[in-house]
Amino acid sequence: MPTYDYHCPANGRVVEISHKMADRVATWGELCKKAGIPLGGTPGNAKVERLITGGNVIHAGSLGSKQERPCDTGPCGTPACGGGMCGFE
Repeated sequence: MPTYDYHCPANGRVVEISHKMADRVATWGELCKKAGIPLGGTPGNAKVERLITGGNVIHAGSLGSKQERPCDTGPCGTPACGGGMCGFE
């Protein structure tokens, strides 16, 4: 699942979360809920903006897991896989 960085102008924080490409996050409250972090002193209805990034695919290694990525073991485990993009198949 792709990861996205969101910036909250009200508190200056940048938070990275993963969600479907079609999902949208508009407020600090939504962002905190998806990230599993407390609101802190920032109102839940404070607007957030998605930063322009390429969107990254989370793989087991980035989560501290010793498991292999699906691209390493699945049907597209060939060099032609495109660098792990088979998560979009």
